[in-house]
Formats: sequence, structure tokens, C-alpha cells
Amino acid sequence: MRIVRYALDGVRYYGELEAGDARIARFDGDPYTGLSPTGHVDDIGDVAVLAPLDRPRVFGFAYNYAAHVGETDRGLPDVPVCFMKPSTAVVGPGDAIVYPTDGELIHFEGELVVVIGKEARHVKPSEAYDCILGYTCGNDVSDRVVQRKESRFGTLLIGKGRDTFAPLGPVIATGLDPSGLALATRVNGAVAQSASTADLLIGVPDLVSYLSRHLTLLPGDVIFTGTPSGVGPIRPGDEVEVEIEGIGVLRNPVVAESR
Repeated sequence: MRIVRYALDGVRYYGELEAGDARIARFDGDPYTGLSPTGHVDDIGDVAVLAPLDRPRVFGFAYNYAAHVGETDRGLPDVPVCFMKPSTAVVGPGDAIVYPTDGELIHFEGELVVVIGKEARHVKPSEAYDCILGYTCGNDVSDRVVQRKESRFGTLLIGKGRDTFAPLGPVIATGLDPSGLALATRVNGAVAQSASTADLLIGVPDLVSYLSRHLTLLPGDVIFTGTPSGVGPIRPGDEVEVEIEGIGVLRNPVVAESR
């Protein structure tokens, strides 16, 4: 199932994106307490597709592909490297990534994102899939200048957490095996990243287990699993696409901040 969150005539719904991506079978309810078909079908052209989650808690893992670690001139981490983004960083398909007026070097990072479906604490890796609702595409947009300054003092917030720096979508795909999905990121149509989630240093079950060992995961939490090599700069006027096998294409324009 590919669950889509959308708005029509000012009302927000969940639905299932049908084959061909032209129609949405509308549901009552939500993905966490239960969805039930209404029998109503909406045309994709009549709706506004939203971020698949409304202001979720956002967790991220850094340095989780060896090739990306290599391009940062760092060694492989001894422990999982975690960070968080504010919920206000989340935007949906087609929404703008806002390039800050004081931005100097803003990078894209295409990633597989895990969506948690139920509360989880002290979950073993073998139990992790029971807690996962599905997967979506994500772009861990990063202000490298600020990130590096923060990291020197052991912090990381503004470099990852500016408004619009966590695009998600276009759907939550359920029933996928996340261990070998093709991932590609394109900037203005040119391929910048091409990899497989098989190359994750820490796989999805272990990421979920690690977080749940230290904190309670909640329904609707999202986990950015890390980016492969090929990250690079974006500028106003660019368009970034993150495509993951079985999920679809997350497409966002880059616009200059306006005050």
C-alpha cells in the first residue's frame, strides 16, 4: 500500500494511491489507529498532496554509508551518530526548500526514511519490523557552514534544522523490504546520488532497535537512515528529486528566502 496524505477543499484526508498514480482511494481514520475505505475516489489533479506526516518528531543518522564517510574525510564512527530536526523543518512534495538569506553552502542529502507505526521501547532488531508502518523518501537538507561550526563544539541544530530542511514524501509505502532498495537523487535532472540501501552500515532493524533502547519511539516518528555519497550544493532555482524504489519521487524546488 502507498498511503498518501492530502487536502481537498480545505479538508485533510488519508488515502491509497492507486496504480498509475492518477487516483486516490479515500480512507476514514489514520494509519496509526486504523484506516477504513470510504468508497470515494479522488483524482490526483484535484488535490494537494501533503507531507505524509503532520509535524513528526524527526530523528537522523549520520555517516551510515561508507562511501559518504569517505567523502567527508572522517573515519567510520564507533557508535551510531544521531541527531534531531525540529518538526517545523518538515515540508511535503512540491513544497519549496527555502535557501536562507545568510546561507553559504547548502547541501541536499537523499535518504530512505522509516515511519514508526506504534510505540516502541527496548525493541530487539528481530522485532523492529513490527513497529514500522512503512517508508518514505527524505531530503536531509544541511547548512554545511553552520553544521561544521556547531559540530566543533559537540552540537548540531541549526545546520540541520532550519525551516523546510526536511522534505518528506510523496507517500508512506508499506510492506517493503528496506534492505536493498535503489535510491537516486537528481538536481535539475542530473543524477547526483545513486546507491542501494543494501550499503547501509547499520540496517533499518538495528537503527530502530538502537533508538528504542534509549528513548520511546512514538507513532508518526520518522527516522532518516543516512545518505550515500554524492551529496552536493543547491541554489535558488534548482529542483531536487529523491527517488526510492517502491516509494516514488519526492520533488522540491529551491527558492530564495524572502523577508
